[in-house]
Amino acid sequence: MSKVLSFAFLFLAVGLLVLQLFVGNYILLDLTATGLIIIAILRIEKVQKEAAVVKKNATRHLQEIYNATHDKITGLYTKEVLFDKIRKTIDEKKDIQYWIAYFDIKDFKIVNDIFGNAMGDSVLQNVAQWLRENSTKEWVFGRLGGDDFGICLPAGNANLEQLERRFSRYMISNGSIEHRIIMHMGIYKITERDIDVSIMFDRAQLALSSVKNEYNKHIAFYDNKMRKQVMWDQMISAQIEKAIEEKQVRPYLQPIVDNNGLIIGAEALIRWDHPKEGFLQPETFIPTFERNGMIADLDKYIWRSACEILSTWTGEKSNLFISINISPKDFLFMDVFAEITALIEEYHIDPSRLRIEITETVMMTEVENRMAILKQFRESGFIVEMDDFGSGYSSLNQLKDMPLDVLKIDMKFLSSSKNSQKAEIILRNVLKLSGDLGLSSLTEGVETEAQYNMLNKMGCDLFQGYFFAKPMTVNEFEKICEAKVA
Repeated sequence: MSKVLSFAFLFLAVGLLVLQLFVGNYILLDLTATGLIIIAILRIEKVQKEAAVVKKNATRHLQEIYNATHDKITGLYTKEVLFDKIRKTIDEKKDIQYWIAYFDIKDFKIVNDIFGNAMGDSVLQNVAQWLRENSTKEWVFGRLGGDDFGICLPAGNANLEQLERRFSRYMISNGSIEHRIIMHMGIYKITERDIDVSIMFDRAQLALSSVKNEYNKHIAFYDNKMRKQVMWDQMISAQIEKAIEEKQVRPYLQPIVDNNGLIIGAEALIRWDHPKEGFLQPETFIPTFERNGMIADLDKYIWRSACEILSTWTGEKSNLFISINISPKDFLFMDVFAEITALIEEYHIDPSRLRIEITETVMMTEVENRMAILKQFRESGFIVEMDDFGSGYSSLNQLKDMPLDVLKIDMKFLSSSKNSQKAEIILRNVLKLSGDLGLSSLTEGVETEAQYNMLNKMGCDLFQGYFFAKPMTVNEFEKICEAKVA
């Protein structure tokens, strides 16, 4: 409206100037016209300023919207926005078949550790740019978080051979060090359009996990075998709460012996006696609960069971310990230290009798926080053990700082090696290193007398494995303790 009035004043001023020619009152008309022109100019300037403010506000608003919908590092859609866009695309274009692709960068943490976070961000930005350059307008893609990316694309609208080559030949450098980046992708062919987009990506991620440790194959499709796994996962996840209540799930104990072959404790291992599926081994259900976080409830149940068992042992058995496993996921869902110390107080147990067993993967994230928690355990009288020592890349690097008491070494390290002589040399030196650092050593997976004798000569302190006993019920363990307790 202001803009219209400004031009009206200008039009009126011009009209007055023309009127001079006919009326002859030049001074009055000149003054009036000049005033109108000045008013018009001032109003135009005001309109321009107002327009500039509106434009600035609009630009800021658009930037705020962009920041809220796009990832800060890569500029791609955020996970939430990506899922919304995909849902809209699938619903609106019902005649087109789509694929959901999930891909990530293998061992991306190593990139940050070696090159620094700035280089890690640069890698993510390069991958995002590669996506922009190689996608078509029909693709919808974004960053799912961390080093994970997601794509929705029309079926077959990608050169998989080209992707395979790209995923295996991605090199980065900081000027002095080069590092090969390996990427893997899982693809779900959308057969159920009505399910949640997050479930579609879960299926694509499951396909990805099937090639996660492959170096020659980088792309996998979700198939019927994986579908059966999903159905199995859903079934046991729905049943685990009842299984715990009914004690279908219960602790088994595997003896731990000293270098004289006498039992000094046990590791608590979980078993599930399913009413329909029969006796389930841990590998059939533990990975599922590790993925979905239910492992935290399962672990709490085993911790409580271990404390309950320890509280009933008297006489010679009162000196025995039980080692309990702590999953990396446990730290995400609870205050692990508070949970376990509460159990110790409830059952009136000496903390040294409930050993805390972690794996190296526990220390892969939030290292300082996890270190502090382990230190709390040791300061409170618990014995802390590291299981599967040497299975990851950072063991030696972390060993110098970690608050530990025991190193657990798996005999698979020796049996899986093609060069047994070299493997024995490494094993001997790991045991020596353990002693030099003031740590006890425990070798698990001991299956023969020859292995036991060899490890004894190498200076190993504690042993666990089928040569001594398989995991067994609590009653069975208590019976053999009568003859073999140290």
